[in-house]
Amino acid sequence: MTVKNQIAVAEELERYLGDPHDPSSPMSFETVLSYDEREEFPHELVGLLQRWQLHEYCLPTAFGGRAGDVEVGFNLLRLVARRDPTAATALMLTDLAFMPAWIAGTDEQKRYFVDAINHGTRMAWGLSEREHGSDVLSNEMRAERVEGGYLLTGEKWLIGNATIADAVSVQARTNERGGPGDWSIFSVEKRKAPAGAVVELPNERLHGLRALDMSGIRLEKLFVPDSARLGAEGQGLEIALKSAQVARTTISSMALGGVDTAMRVTLDFVTERVIFGQKVIDMPYTRRQLAECFADLVVADCVSTGAVRGLQANPGQTSVFSSAVKYYVPTSLERMMSQLSVVLGARLYLRSHPHYGIYQKLLRDVLVAIFADGNTVVNLKNIALQLDGLLKTVRGPVSAEAAAHIELQYNLDSALPEWRPEKQQLFSRGGDDTVLLLPDSIRLLREQAGARADERQREWLTRAADVAEALHGQLERIDAEVQRLRTEHGRGFAGTAELFRLAEQYCAIHAAAATVHLFTRSAAVLVEPFPDGALLLACLERQWRQFDPARPVTDADVVDRVVEILRGLHDERRLFSFWQFQLSASGERR
Repeated sequence: MTVKNQIAVAEELERYLGDPHDPSSPMSFETVLSYDEREEFPHELVGLLQRWQLHEYCLPTAFGGRAGDVEVGFNLLRLVARRDPTAATALMLTDLAFMPAWIAGTDEQKRYFVDAINHGTRMAWGLSEREHGSDVLSNEMRAERVEGGYLLTGEKWLIGNATIADAVSVQARTNERGGPGDWSIFSVEKRKAPAGAVVELPNERLHGLRALDMSGIRLEKLFVPDSARLGAEGQGLEIALKSAQVARTTISSMALGGVDTAMRVTLDFVTERVIFGQKVIDMPYTRRQLAECFADLVVADCVSTGAVRGLQANPGQTSVFSSAVKYYVPTSLERMMSQLSVVLGARLYLRSHPHYGIYQKLLRDVLVAIFADGNTVVNLKNIALQLDGLLKTVRGPVSAEAAAHIELQYNLDSALPEWRPEKQQLFSRGGDDTVLLLPDSIRLLREQAGARADERQREWLTRAADVAEALHGQLERIDAEVQRLRTEHGRGFAGTAELFRLAEQYCAIHAAAATVHLFTRSAAVLVEPFPDGALLLACLERQWRQFDPARPVTDADVVDRVVEILRGLHDERRLFSFWQFQLSASGERR
């Protein structure tokens, strides 16, 4: 979908949901907070989204949905999460639970479940178990082969939508050989099960997303027919991991939406609050904090955009960018929320404040992106385990195929190929085109700097190119450190804390590369004030601090320009993103 068409769809949803600060709007903060306070599932809000048919943008077009490009559904859920990450998550969970059918189901199964979801069916993804968490190879649910089907026995716990769901996709052991082929995926349709055969576990009270159904199910020799198996017997681990890749890539929409509102209400405060004779936003330290927070948000936007588009443009490297985005974005945005909380001050504690009360909910809710569908440590480990192979390839040579991937991933107006989630690969075999093509985008950046008439922009873009080159130069040192660890620790080097630290630094370079790619490859379709040299320099400084935290690469002029951009988006009520959607946002300050 073109940028123009995406903007049109997103703004249609914005108008439908209304101004969240207006109590009479369909999805107001007042209503959202009331569900959160009561810890009551927001049926009204989820139904509101279903009536607009938002779920269809996450279901395959060929079988009755409207999911052409993944980023359309991603951005729509982001706009919902700007109001309520709980309702956005509840809706997203059904689409996630459908992924095993999309990846490996028959055409009949795909058509059946898409039709069911379009008629109101809710689904849950039953993967985790109480005693095993992220260690899915230790899960204990069994599927015993019998005539015509299987008998399922076991428990799935901490499952979103488990109680309210009509169907639960579950992972169960179908073999005892002790290998990755021991698992299969089944669909458990509660309404087709004998009364009482599916036992819902008690709802767990949550710190954030308080209104979400987070419970589980217990089965005891529940018969399901062969037609309930999704994919081949023994394909369950592959299906689960590919489903997780999608979840890890798209869940950042929840965090991006939440921090957009957090930033917005903080800006409401600092632009009007006067203390010690001046507005808070005019204090140099506060301006620096705001500029850094905005830069963090823009980088997270770039990393997420590249990863989401990569599901279609570069499925062979999904294992790298899905883990990089799942580690980097939640970690970065958690840090950003901490900084914003300092700026907002005491108002973040005011739960019932008519304007700022939403902040404390978002502060809790965005944390779900840290642990859901593989926590940040699990994803960092995935990068660490592939790091040796990645470092052997990301410095060249560059193939025509790799160059084409980057153009598709980071040029927002490029037409993406059809999304085929079954084509995603579990291992990248050393490939990370985002880092590989960084030198080429640095070259483009220098060319674009030279073409700028504004002297300040030429200087900022040139300085940004210098920082990007310095970041790319860190790959050689990281490689040397990895080889040293391998020599010192032998086979045990993969479990060292030092390797995880190097993986963190690699993710910082990946994030910097994604940012430079999007600034350069989408320059022709971005709307003012993007792309901007000061903002790019501020973004790269956030990555440079992983390597040299004591040496800033920006100055007061850069900070002032970044804050100017931030205030402009705020005043014009546009999303804090390259996707400058016109928002339904109140101008009233309280």
